[in-house]
Amino acid sequence: MTSKAKQVYLIPYYLWIALFVIAPVLLILYYSLFDLNGKLTLSNYANFFAPVYLKMTLSSFWYAFLITVFSLLVAYPAAWLLTRTKHKQLWLLLIILPTWINLLLKTYAFIGIFGTFGPVNSILDVLGIGEKQILFTGFSFVFVSVYIFIPFMILPIFSALEDLNPTLLSAARDLGASGWTTFRRVVFPLTVSGVRSGCMAVFIPALSLFMITRLIAGNRVITLGTAIEQHFLVTQDWGMGSTVAVFLIVVMALVMVLAGGRKGARNGK
Repeated sequence: MTSKAKQVYLIPYYLWIALFVIAPVLLILYYSLFDLNGKLTLSNYANFFAPVYLKMTLSSFWYAFLITVFSLLVAYPAAWLLTRTKHKQLWLLLIILPTWINLLLKTYAFIGIFGTFGPVNSILDVLGIGEKQILFTGFSFVFVSVYIFIPFMILPIFSALEDLNPTLLSAARDLGASGWTTFRRVVFPLTVSGVRSGCMAVFIPALSLFMITRLIAGNRVITLGTAIEQHFLVTQDWGMGSTVAVFLIVVMALVMVLAGGRKGARNGK
């Protein structure tokens, strides 16, 4: 195929990027330059550095960090077990299956599970612990978020583990390496690309969660995604909402560039 033919086939891709990626970003950037009265100003960017938005930013990063770490702690052993089991494709399908269910339905299911009369509180009551306030807490928010994002962490790690050459593990054992040493010196370094992809797939969307914060955390967890929702749907301050969105886009782009840069440097070695 000639280079000219390749360029022709890439036209739909370029159009898609222009219409659904670049144009929306430019539109958000444009709206961020106007205040509530439609006056052209940079005050939205100055207001973003107010304590209330800085607190939301820290909260967003903290919860995105927790969600990413707990997802990784659950996903890595699960992906490892998947590569060692029979019918791994079937098990993988069962893990992916919940992602086909509407996010709102899954969230409402957890409202029933964690509610006062839900099965979790019933079990705690039987055990003599008594009913606990599980819903509308930071714990319930992190738990539900980890459940939702785990498939996106498992898939790249599973792919990296599948590509791992098994003779390297045999060589490590022949040289007397323990199981932990083999994991630390061989398995994890060779699968870190999958871990990096999984962390990006979880951390970036976790930064802008908003529906779960309202339904599961009861607005006790306030993130930048919540601020965007409030500005666009409640206060109608599209300028400030767009400013927060611009900040999130910049942060996400930086995360992707840094992760891509490290990957490129690693491949260069």
